[in-house]
Amino acid sequence: MEQRPGTPRLLRELNDRAALELLLGGGPMTRAQVGERTGLSKVTASQMLSRLEERGLVTTVGEWAGGRGPNAALYAVVPSSAYVAGLHVEHDEVSAGVADITGEVVTQVSVDPNGAANPAELVRGAVAAACRSAGVEMSQLNALVIGTPGVLDPSTGDPPLNPPAWHEGGLEALRSDLRLPVTIEKDVNLAAMAERAVGVAQGADDFVLMWIGVGLGLATIIGGRLHRGVGGAAGEIGYLPVPGVPLPQDVSHPATGAFQSLVGAQAVRPLAESYGFPAPTAAAAVRAAVAAAQASDKRGSALLDQLAARVATGAAAVSVVLDPGLVVLGGEVGLAGGTALADRVAAEVGRICPAHPQVVPTGVTGQPVLCGAILAAVEQARGNLLASVAGP
Repeated sequence: MEQRPGTPRLLRELNDRAALELLLGGGPMTRAQVGERTGLSKVTASQMLSRLEERGLVTTVGEWAGGRGPNAALYAVVPSSAYVAGLHVEHDEVSAGVADITGEVVTQVSVDPNGAANPAELVRGAVAAACRSAGVEMSQLNALVIGTPGVLDPSTGDPPLNPPAWHEGGLEALRSDLRLPVTIEKDVNLAAMAERAVGVAQGADDFVLMWIGVGLGLATIIGGRLHRGVGGAAGEIGYLPVPGVPLPQDVSHPATGAFQSLVGAQAVRPLAESYGFPAPTAAAAVRAAVAAAQASDKRGSALLDQLAARVATGAAAVSVVLDPGLVVLGGEVGLAGGTALADRVAAEVGRICPAHPQVVPTGVTGQPVLCGAILAAVEQARGNLLASVAGP
């Protein structure tokens, strides 16, 4: 990295970046507060804010009556300084959202992927629909993060061959087509980012998110950092060998044996039906069992006990290796089971292994993958904005 001398211009750039970063993370502040928190004088703080105002990055948003004399002006980052988009690509639906640089979500839309076999066309159409809904030009986007299932190629960032027909070089094709930074991330990893930012794992530096739904997944946060693994396969817990269950025979396809055959949606539905809870989805069946258990129906309690024992098999395997301290049950089934399922899993894990993690249901009740994608995109855009202030 080229060393730049400590010239007055460089110092101004560093000060401006510090002020902008402070306002991005701390909300509206007065000149005095900016000066105090950056360790600079009120005069220097005033000069920094004036330069940022001239660039259209900062503006006054009100006044603060905090003492004697005239009210002090409050400064904040201009929300339209940059916009970002996040996508969650599923087999039957694409969810898209647009947010401004402050992290405020402007809009969320859903797009039917049918008829869009080309990934670039699908993504472009979803982003365009979200931008139209938000009243934002696509040229105003600063970053795009896409959540998708499957193992990502760590060398290229490309996803596997899942519908839509992703292919090698697809990520670079998207970047070229959309002319903006594009990142593709495993869906469960984005859900974990959302959990740490706005869910039950806020402030936790070590935790795992077990995604229990149509598919299974695991996201691991260790020391505050996401662990992806050397080959990008970290978290593919559906392939976890478990006693009494056939092993997967073809790893090029979604897991059909192993742990997937115990707690995947295709296994939970018949299990629930055997206890008298037929439902169109696994999540609906589990919700019915929770309601029945709360009404003292032994069938509901029995189903939850059996499901918890199955989930605990995977949670215990993870816990004895990582001892994360916190296990979050996410996905449609984890959300549907709530504390009734989580408490049972915690008890069972404590019974069968020496680790005793806290087990809790997800705290992100909306669209966790889309939420994580937007949060990741905002983080990237903020980095880009701060880099532009610091100069070349």
